[in-house]
Amino acid sequence: MKIIYIANARIPTEKAHGIQIMKMCEAFSDLKIHGSEFKVELVVPMRFNYIKEDPFSYYGIERKFKIKKLPSLDLIPLDKVLGIFAFLIQSLTFYFFAFFYLLFKRADILYTRDKLFLFFSIFKNNLIYEAHSFPKNYFLYSLFLKRVKGIIVITQKLKNLFVEKEVSQEKILVAPDGVDFEKFDIKVSQEECRKKLNLPLGKKIVLYTGHLYEWKGATTLLKAAWKFETQNPKSETLFVFVGGTKRDIENFKEKAKNLNNVKIVGHRPYTEIPYWLKAADVLVLPNTAKEDISKYWTSPIKLFEYMASKKPIVASDLPSIREILSRNNAILVKPDDPQELIQGIKKALENKNLTEKISNQAFQDVQEYSWEARTKRISGFIENKL
Repeated sequence: MKIIYIANARIPTEKAHGIQIMKMCEAFSDLKIHGSEFKVELVVPMRFNYIKEDPFSYYGIERKFKIKKLPSLDLIPLDKVLGIFAFLIQSLTFYFFAFFYLLFKRADILYTRDKLFLFFSIFKNNLIYEAHSFPKNYFLYSLFLKRVKGIIVITQKLKNLFVEKEVSQEKILVAPDGVDFEKFDIKVSQEECRKKLNLPLGKKIVLYTGHLYEWKGATTLLKAAWKFETQNPKSETLFVFVGGTKRDIENFKEKAKNLNNVKIVGHRPYTEIPYWLKAADVLVLPNTAKEDISKYWTSPIKLFEYMASKKPIVASDLPSIREILSRNNAILVKPDDPQELIQGIKKALENKNLTEKISNQAFQDVQEYSWEARTKRISGFIENKL
């Protein structure tokens, strides 16, 4: 069975969608249905990329599928000048070449997470759309959504929204994101990880991985670090931020320049992230409640990575997060409240019995969220639609 995954994405990228796309292609490549193997081709644009490493090496993935790069006019590095037009020009030129590449290309399944590619459902009747947000101008996409074979959503709330817009429930599958257990359940001690990463051995480390966007709550955690230092000047607690784009990292460092208890690492290779998680004492997921993408729609990959690392999690108490976490496997706190976040972090640092209990439960609960399990569910769903 041939599947073509089309993604208007810079690969490799420091952003989480790159992990998800590559891991899904790898997992699809490992699948067999009725003895038939999946042949996978990932179609992406040619774009400027300061990450020069080979995608398979960068993500630690075996070369089980093909990556095809198509031309696009990449003006996104000029987005400060051109604004949204830089993205539109790049997207339209990529989809122009993709249209002609795929129009006569044989594939059993076309798979995408790009809503702009939904127009292709007019020409092909085998399109599967994976939705990670709800379209702002739904009426522009409604005709195409009715034509696709199936819709994969990452939260129940997203499914409910599509159903409210009269998309058939039978056409929608809820499939949260996943994790590669072999990569994140590493058999290395906390001390060894800290030595490898040049982190202090004697401090308590509160760690966040991911982008520094407002909706992900990184600023709330930074405010909590400031309050923590003010309230506990002699504390040996270090707040570590791993991730972000070059521009965001520079801005974030400016905000944190007077804080002695903050370490901003910046972007690190994906294969290094398991060591950062194992080096920590507490892992934080401080998403905001102020934006729907955070409150209702997100299925953070780092959430599953946190759970697989067997470290205690302090997370915002949001409907999207509640689909996976509970008070049995995490410490949940009021979102957008630095003081509440501090209290949750202190609870994790001071109550060893609690942290062992929730960490073990989180590790048990995450077992059903492997990439392999996700693609099996999706492939079974697709098989019934074709």
